Amino acid sequence: MTSSDPGISPLRRHMLEDLRMRRFAPKTQAAYLRAVRQFARYLGRSPDTATVENLRDYQLHLVDHGVSPISLNAAISGLKFFFEVTLGKPELMARMQPVRVPRTLPVVLSPEEVRRLIAAAGNLKHQTALSVAYGAGLRASEVVALRVSDIDSQRMTLRIEQGKGRRDRYAMLSPVLLERLRVWWRVARAQGCMLDGGWLFPGMDPVDPLTPRQLTRAVHAAAEAANIDKRVSMHTLRHSFATHLLEQKEDIRVIQVLLGHRQIETTTLYTQVATDLLRKVISPLDRLPAG
Repeated sequence: MTSSDPGISPLRRHMLEDLRMRRFAPKTQAAYLRAVRQFARYLGRSPDTATVENLRDYQLHLVDHGVSPISLNAAISGLKFFFEVTLGKPELMARMQPVRVPRTLPVVLSPEEVRRLIAAAGNLKHQTALSVAYGAGLRASEVVALRVSDIDSQRMTLRIEQGKGRRDRYAMLSPVLLERLRVWWRVARAQGCMLDGGWLFPGMDPVDPLTPRQLTRAVHAAAEAANIDKRVSMHTLRHSFATHLLEQKEDIRVIQVLLGHRQIETTTLYTQVATDLLRKVISPLDRLPAG
């Protein structure tokens, strides 16, 4: 839906225009609009008539109904934009407070589990896409956005254009991954499903790329076929990439750059799941004198 649609209310049109002016990503725009729509449904009237107490009560309502901290904070972000930017009434958000999100450790596969997972993928396209996710530490959205022209075999890099946070970066391209990509390129070209200068992983229609949702289904099916009982997602391959590099004693700041993290604190999370490092630490119990 765009701000020019005739069925849209003036208030919603105003918010849409505010979001577009600030070049918010489409998914963020949709999430913010949804947050305001759900609040209006709870309120039973236009959201621009809300009071500070209405907003405070709404947060309590969400908490009482078991909304997760991540979803709660997302709702608050959408409402914050609406009241502060669209309405110009920041004081109405005075009693709505973001909540702390519990920090959980990511699921990490062993190298052998990664090998089995990739091998169990249903076809060569999915096997290669999973190899890229693990071999370069990419997000699912970054994998499907790759074009053939993003592969630089001279510099051994993958160009990631407008990744998370709308930032460009370069990811590593290993010799093994390059060879797998070449095999996939030859097969895809022979099948006529890869266009000149097109998507590296095209969808059913070569004009469109594979979607993150399709990749998610592929990795779930591969995990089941490989008898991996861990909770596996596309992001599990990215977590495994970072953890395995850390266990290989790669510098944490190099890993930060490869992952595209802004803050080193985000990357240091992997020190807590790098079990090879933990096993090499000698417990003080083992150093106690015998007797």
